[in-house]
Amino acid sequence: MSHTLGIRQAQKQKTRQAFLDAALALLEEQSLSSLGLREVTRAVGVAPTAFYRHFRSTADLGVALVDEALGSLHPMVRTTVSTAGGSEERITRAVELIARHVDAYPAHVRFIARERHGGVQPVREAIRAQLARFAEEVKAELAKDPEAEGWNDDDLLMLAHLYVDQMLITAPLFLEVLEAPEGERERVTQLATRQMRLISIGRRHWLD
Repeated sequence: MSHTLGIRQAQKQKTRQAFLDAALALLEEQSLSSLGLREVTRAVGVAPTAFYRHFRSTADLGVALVDEALGSLHPMVRTTVSTAGGSEERITRAVELIARHVDAYPAHVRFIARERHGGVQPVREAIRAQLARFAEEVKAELAKDPEAEGWNDDDLLMLAHLYVDQMLITAPLFLEVLEAPEGERERVTQLATRQMRLISIGRRHWLD
């Protein structure tokens, strides 16, 4: 009996993932607010009623895509901004993390960039919640740094948001040069590094 339930659960998860993959492919050419349920079910090859066994609506599917796009990044972001190494090393790690993520998941990055200010409120709120969580995690790491001595919680959180926002701004820049000559990619890397460095310099003089 448990073996049968396991097979059913695996099949259900496979179908759910098929919906996510199909929606992500369709969203390469349109926004979530214009995505039709029948488009997704047609791409998966199932009846429209099957959709509701996995999601309440296309907005609910969009929220699941947000979790898929950003959820796995949390431990990597914490490691990236940890106090291991100096400021320059942390900046290098951050820019490399963004570049690798764009290389591996370009469709997810495009989805987040488009829907962050898109027309589907639950998805906007899900993205905002993920970014707030990133900021809290970055703040916790920044607080461990000796340079954080004398900083209050509000200022540390403001600094964390600056870093998170900068990483979010940088990702679409790497998208634009995904298939460009290496020189273009290096230009984006250098720009992102300088922008992160500017935040870091401001941080060192904030308490002056």
